Amino acid sequence: MSQKRREFLAAAGSTMVGISFAQLSGIRACASTISPGKKPLFKISLTEYSFHRMIAAKKLDNLDFTQFTKKTFGIDAVEYWNRPFFQKANDANYLREMKKRADNAGVKGLVILIDGEGNLGDPDEKKRHNSVERHKKWVDAAKTLGCHSIRVNARSKGSYQEQLKLSADGLANLCEYGKTKNCNVIVENHGGLSSNGKWLTAVMKKVGMKNCGTLPDFGNFQKYDRYQGVKDLMPFAKSVSAKSHTFDKHGNETQTDFRKMLKIVVDAGYDGYVGIEFEGGKISEVEGVKKTKKLLERVRAELSST
Repeated sequence: MSQKRREFLAAAGSTMVGISFAQLSGIRACASTISPGKKPLFKISLTEYSFHRMIAAKKLDNLDFTQFTKKTFGIDAVEYWNRPFFQKANDANYLREMKKRADNAGVKGLVILIDGEGNLGDPDEKKRHNSVERHKKWVDAAKTLGCHSIRVNARSKGSYQEQLKLSADGLANLCEYGKTKNCNVIVENHGGLSSNGKWLTAVMKKVGMKNCGTLPDFGNFQKYDRYQGVKDLMPFAKSVSAKSHTFDKHGNETQTDFRKMLKIVVDAGYDGYVGIEFEGGKISEVEGVKKTKKLLERVRAELSST
């Protein structure tokens, strides 16, 4: 028994004269559950894309996302998705309102997922440069929203080596701007060669900048082995996406072994946020997020006890 627990029980005994043995036993049982704070193996966040159907149906507004996240799921960190506020990237008042609502809800912004801004690895130099320029406003928005990164896609065309060179060029140019705003540029395995862990690892090494990293997604690896893919990308990971679709009767995700995958994440020395990204369609998005959160918490507890 620790000294603090002895002091707790001694204090209880000296101040509660006449207390029954049964009551004292209850106090001791309660005290035995008190343990020093232990840092979790990883933290849990929520990706706005998880509600793409609700957003499309106008059942959830972007400005309400952070409050909805805290109230419905008890989650205090999010990854925004740029589509619901695509036209607002340069709207300072709108972004300040987003940040204000997040702060009021006690929710921290981590990343903005960027889609629809061209290909950073476009073979056409002018289009590639244009894509870099179009992404810069999101770097600025990330700074306003308190996010550490923007997530981009590394799409290109051509041979394996050509795409590697072109994507690295676009990323490096954007990362140079990101450095001026203390913002990371992170790439998700999101189709094409980016879904090849070996290729994306080579891109990271070619860029060779501290603010260029990866966002390993449990899915999206296509023919490439997903477990090997996450293992490939973890050395460069600045965020992690726990993709989920459907669940069995035991609450396990049917396409990914979460225990196996999260062990890879933890063994890589990562202790940051793992973001819930529910993409399935057979159950509601709210239910899907709740099931994913419960699964992450269960596996985290299991891994913590081994």
